[in-house]
Amino acid sequence: MNPRCEVVGKYVVPLFRSLVAKELVNTYNLTQVEAAQRLGTTQAAISQYVHAKRANKGLEQLGSDVIPKIQAMATETAKKLAKKEITTDQATVDFCKLCTSFCCK
Repeated sequence: MNPRCEVVGKYVVPLFRSLVAKELVNTYNLTQVEAAQRLGTTQAAISQYVHAKRANKGLEQLGSDVIPKIQAMATETAKKLAKKEITTDQATVDFCKLCTSFCCK
């Protein structure tokens, strides 16, 4: 059995980033470059997220009840990033909230 923080770091955070990236590109019509700038990563990483080549391994580790929670938080973070309500650095707070929600139950 893996410690919760290991599972969060290995599976939850990458999935969250992937979902945020997909929202920025698919829902808000940002280019991959724009999404990368808002998310603080590279265009190549965004491409891998959008094409499900990154962050989809180990989903069975999470459980079906967890994925909707991650999706909801990702949707909200993407909305704030797309509308420039938060900066890339401020989006880190949402990542921390996600981590805390899993580690501090």
